[in-house]
Order: sequence, then structure tokens, then C-alpha cells
Amino acid sequence: MRALVTGAAGFVGGHLIRYLLAETDLEIIGTIYRRQPEPSFPSVRVRLERIDLREEAAVAEVLARWQPDFILHLAAQSFVPISWEHPWPTFEQNVLSQINIFKGVLAANLAAKLLVVSSGEVYGMFDPADLPLDEETPLRPSSPYGVSKVAQDLLGWQYHLSHHLHTVRVRPFNHIGPGQNEMFVTSSFAKQVAGIESGRQLGPLRHGNLDAERDFTDVRDIVAAYWLILNRGEPGQVYNVGSGRPVSIQQVLKTFLDLARVPISLAPDPHRMRPSDIPRIVCDAARLHQATGWTPAIPLPQTLADILDDWRQRIQV
Repeated sequence: MRALVTGAAGFVGGHLIRYLLAETDLEIIGTIYRRQPEPSFPSVRVRLERIDLREEAAVAEVLARWQPDFILHLAAQSFVPISWEHPWPTFEQNVLSQINIFKGVLAANLAAKLLVVSSGEVYGMFDPADLPLDEETPLRPSSPYGVSKVAQDLLGWQYHLSHHLHTVRVRPFNHIGPGQNEMFVTSSFAKQVAGIESGRQLGPLRHGNLDAERDFTDVRDIVAAYWLILNRGEPGQVYNVGSGRPVSIQQVLKTFLDLARVPISLAPDPHRMRPSDIPRIVCDAARLHQATGWTPAIPLPQTLADILDDWRQRIQV
């Protein structure tokens, strides 16, 4: 059998492919953007396709040629602050790519199971009384990125309803781990700590809002959840994915400072503040647990230590 993973060169895509290599005997087709560096995977079971998912004909050709049994669509513009500066490219990349996949599946008459990756950002400016957020919480996206993810989410439902595609939707909350881009908060902290330790970065560690509380889950737990949901989830249904444990950014930063090998000073950076920032986010993943038995296995301190060790290695390269 064969799985197609879009965004194979991305943070989550790479972890997902490594998970599938370890846990299944699937042949894996990974898509990467034409200008991206080619990732390396330790198996001949992985084939890579360079493609712009916004091009309908190219997507249709890849799907018809490979005939995947599973499609895990991860490719996206996933950094919320960028969506404020570039709302239309964010929307185009996230929504048009998914529409092209749906149309390609229909054109090739595939019976594939499709994973649609939405986001916990779809809940947006919720009422604090709604916490923890379950799948029935109203969608009130507070960023252009959140709006694009609402569109992906509802298109997943609509194509299931209208065309009987086997779509399963997920709304992951903050996921972190080794290999993540430095634009994201835990990776930014870790890179700065590693840089200051090595002497490659001078001055204080810069940070944004430290009061916000977020629901962090290790990406290695997230991809395990994705595979379980795709195989055990109800077609058309949506599942939150998160730990259910809110942690302040201040606490995350303190963990990194405790792990640092040298004293580090701090400085607030207004450029790291969002135009709208939600004080506290907590995920209710009871539906996911009931359907699959999934719970996070990797504790947050271990995740943060792994992120810092990863940056120490990357800094030295």
C-alpha cells in the first residue's frame, strides 16, 4: 500500500514520514516544493515529487500516477504572523492546494483516506468560559491564517458530504519539537540559547509576550495521532489534537534558561508581539482519545531539552 505525504520537506512532514517508516511497511510518496532543498530519509521506500500544489494539472498527474491509498496533506503556510503581512498568499497556498488534491482524487477515482489538517487557531477569539476548547466550540478565527484553516476544515467536510470522500479532519494545537523553524517560539528560544552558549550570538535573549498560555504537544506525538485518526477516525469527523495542559511562555523560557550552560539576560522585543494575542488556550481532545486511545507520551521538559540539543547541533554545523 502507498501513502502520499504533502509537505515532506516541512517540520511535521519530515517527522510523519519517519514515523510511517518506523511503524508501517507503506511505500511513501512525499511532495516538496520545487525550490526547497531535498530532504534525506533513510529508506528506499520514500520517493519524492517536486511539485507546486497550487497547479491543478500537476497535482492531478501525481495522484493519477501513484494512486495512493492514504493522503496526508500537511503542506501549508503555517506561521501565523506571516499571514498578517501576506494574507492572500497564505490563503492561496493553504486552500487552493487542498482543493486541487480533492479534485485530483475525484478525477482519478481514488478510494484514498484523506487527512485534512486544520488548526486550533480556528477557535480564535473564543469566550474564556468555553475552555477547554472542544470541537463544538464556535469558530471565531482571529488571524488570516485562522481563516484559511477554517476554509480547509469546512472544505474537508463539504467534499465528504458532497462527494463521499473519506476525509478526516484534525485541529492540532501548538506542536513543537526538534527541527522546527526558528520563527516559532520554542525553537526561537532554543536557537538563541544555543547561539549565546556558543558565542555566536551577543546580547540578551529577545522574546515577545511571556504571559500567554499555550497547549504544547511534541510533534512526534502529533504525527502518531494523525495516523491513528486517519485509520480509526470517523469519515467526515473532526478531532482536536493537543495535550490538554496549558503552559505559559514564561515557564517554557524558564526551562530553557535552566538548561542553558551560561547565564542569559532577557529583553522584550516589540516585533515579536502579535496584532491580536489570546491569553490562554487549552485543548479538549476527549473525542480523539475515545476514538483512538491516543494520549501524548513525551513530557514537555523532554521535548524542550530535545529542541535545545537539536539547535546546539545545528549551530555547530
